[in-house]
Amino acid sequence: MRAFPAPAEVEAYLHRHIPLSAGMGVRVVSADAGAVVLAAPLEPNINHRSTVFGGSVSAVTILAAWAWLHFSLRSAGQTSRLVIQRNTVEYLAPVVGAFEVRCPGLPPAQLERFLRMLERHGKARAVVTAELTCVGKKAASFRGEYVAVRSG
Repeated sequence: MRAFPAPAEVEAYLHRHIPLSAGMGVRVVSADAGAVVLAAPLEPNINHRSTVFGGSVSAVTILAAWAWLHFSLRSAGQTSRLVIQRNTVEYLAPVVGAFEVRCPGLPPAQLERFLRMLERHGKARAVVTAELTCVGKKAASFRGEYVAVRSG
């Protein structure tokens, strides 16, 4: 497996290929096989209650999990189209300022099963989770099912 690109490269990739991430002020704090951590400010994501808009919470959590899985696939030499099929977000507390989303990715054995399925069948599904924190407190939890389809 190849290593993940540097956080600045991951951020540039996200801003170029998913322009909404730039508009939301998303920054890549860290990105490696162990986790992807994204951060975003309140201002471009604010709602009428001066908290983060629920759609922004959903978008950044989806993005963190997608980024981890996308770069894990690339690190494994897999070229595929990766999309989210379904997701749930549990909103636990208002997000009142800048926030971070951490996606721990899949345990190694699950990632290996996912990669084998993709290699054998040209398609694979994975459930990935993420957690949003604000001022050090958990404010949302995410669970998303992603589908990869081998390309090329």
